[in-house]
Amino acid sequence: MTGPPGEQHEASPYGPVQEDGVGVGTANGTFGELLQGVLPENELDFLVTLPITSSSTAEFRLAPSRREVVVRPPHKAKSRLLAERILRAHGHRGGGSLTITTELPEGKGLASSSADLVATARAVGAAMGVRLTEREIELFLRGIEPSDGVMYPGIVTFYHREVRLREKLGFLPPLTIVAHDAGGMVDTVRFNQSKKPRSESEKREYAQLLRELTDAVQVGDLQTVGDVSTRSAEMNSTLSPRKHFDDLLRICRDVGGLGLVLAHSGTNLGVLLPGDEDEQADSVEYVRKSCAAFTGSVSVYRSLGPEGERPDGPERSEDPLLRDPETPEAPFTTSVGHHPGT
Repeated sequence: MTGPPGEQHEASPYGPVQEDGVGVGTANGTFGELLQGVLPENELDFLVTLPITSSSTAEFRLAPSRREVVVRPPHKAKSRLLAERILRAHGHRGGGSLTITTELPEGKGLASSSADLVATARAVGAAMGVRLTEREIELFLRGIEPSDGVMYPGIVTFYHREVRLREKLGFLPPLTIVAHDAGGMVDTVRFNQSKKPRSESEKREYAQLLRELTDAVQVGDLQTVGDVSTRSAEMNSTLSPRKHFDDLLRICRDVGGLGLVLAHSGTNLGVLLPGDEDEQADSVEYVRKSCAAFTGSVSVYRSLGPEGERPDGPERSEDPLLRDPETPEAPFTTSVGHHPGT
């Protein structure tokens, strides 16, 4: 077996190979979600990513004489499991050493765990001289934990519980997110495994918001993006109220921001500004000073994506509802213990 059923590998490595048996992979995080909810058409939980420049990097060294994979930091157990799964699928009986470094804090809703896993997959593939496709990485991750769609470039709509792409939406011009972190950590795996009670009217609204957001990304309508993101954050408040939501919304309006963007399964709530940080220096400073009275911390993140690039049209998964024959009905059951946000 050379990989998940029905998938073909390309000969060239995905990430850079430093020397024989050594590979490096990277993956970006996402600042929470532009939209997250449940769709009425299929009752599936979904999210829309907001890719940021902060990322995770993995280096993998093959060790044919070693059976297991050793990972650093040692609590990244799911990355170790993924590396071993990929090696066995490609007929490698040995192990290796995996080192993960990240700019993404854990348990904050920045897709730190997903970025670690995708970077790991790319590094292992590079070490073997194999390019793993996004679809293959999806299949390898399935069964380990719910995942954001950071294996795909740009903004995507993703079924995170099923670990399945719904649609590639494209890219937006640069955005700056000034984030207030209320503190603490959220066990994002446990949060995403739990079903969220939503009424039929709420599901219909999520479907409408997704249509509006899809169209907005296609034409670069940043204000509609901000409006949808703010509404998603408001709707989430019934499940997880944010103490300073109204304060941040007022601050956003003070600086003429696009809206708020929420880490639905984390601790961050951000003010969304058009342009890069240098262009928005005064607004960034105003938000920072305004948040000084709140408990917590403030950070600034930049969106990731080619400025002004537009795809020809949305690319959808061939059949987002079709479960792979070998995928278990409870896709996220694993014997590996989880660390919050890893």
